[in-house]
Amino acid sequence: MPEHRQLPVPEGLEGMRVDAALSKLLGISRTMAAELAEAGDVQIEGARVGKSDRLSSGAWLEVTLPDPKQDLVPKEELVEGMEVLYSDEDLIAIHKPVGVAAHPTLGWEGPTVVGGLAAAGFRISTSGPPERKGIVQRLDVGTSGVMVVAASERGYSVLKRAFKERTVEKTYHALVEGHMDPIKGTIDAPIGRHPSAGWRFAVTSDGKHAVTHYETLEAFREASLLEVHLETGRTHQIRVHMSALHHPCCGDPMYGSTPALSAKLGLIRQWLHAVTLGFHHPADGRWMEISAPYPDDLQHALDVLRAEG
Repeated sequence: MPEHRQLPVPEGLEGMRVDAALSKLLGISRTMAAELAEAGDVQIEGARVGKSDRLSSGAWLEVTLPDPKQDLVPKEELVEGMEVLYSDEDLIAIHKPVGVAAHPTLGWEGPTVVGGLAAAGFRISTSGPPERKGIVQRLDVGTSGVMVVAASERGYSVLKRAFKERTVEKTYHALVEGHMDPIKGTIDAPIGRHPSAGWRFAVTSDGKHAVTHYETLEAFREASLLEVHLETGRTHQIRVHMSALHHPCCGDPMYGSTPALSAKLGLIRQWLHAVTLGFHHPADGRWMEISAPYPDDLQHALDVLRAEG
């Protein structure tokens, strides 16, 4: 059964964000606290609050925690299709297949990267919150491609800082509807929660700074293959930016793709793939670039378009 906790907000948490405060108060990760707030399981004085709302000392806080039996420690189960591209004592680079989450989250019962690596016998860094130890970056469940996980505490510290300071080069390929104009450019538009649909994102005036660089690699009659470099790493950034320009990723109905074209290309998920990850090795600083080929479903969609000439 879910666990309900009720208590006044301590003076020491005055003015703190809900997710940060719950993390300190309940000993859970900030990510889990944010998920509880987004699920409506956090209330102040009987009203639901969001993860970024601020607390007032003395206010009555009510939190509904998931069943204690729900274990957020990753299940050690081999993940079909997950390929290890490179590994050493500091890091593990994998080709994450579609349908696999980076780490366990509330409500997710599918396979995870950390669970799959543990099942395959890899050591993962013990740094980080319990349910996402070793995780220094994430890819959406519906996005495939290169992902790196820290194997050592040194690897976690160095790689986490590299992602935060944006010294990691993240290259994606995206198949988008229509033709970009100009064929090469930069999208600089803030991203925040969609005003009427909190489960997706949009370009909003009060959103977080987001910059996407793109270049057209190949143009087809109904779509274009782009190379994309992310300067920032917002949730759904490429999908949101492309949708805002009326060029959604093919196969991405959440952000406005055309059903008929998706069906024609045989796509049941967005055509978006993390092709290459470039970073300095945590141990000796040498530059590394790790790449992953297109999965079969994305390659098939390209083959269909290329066959049309």
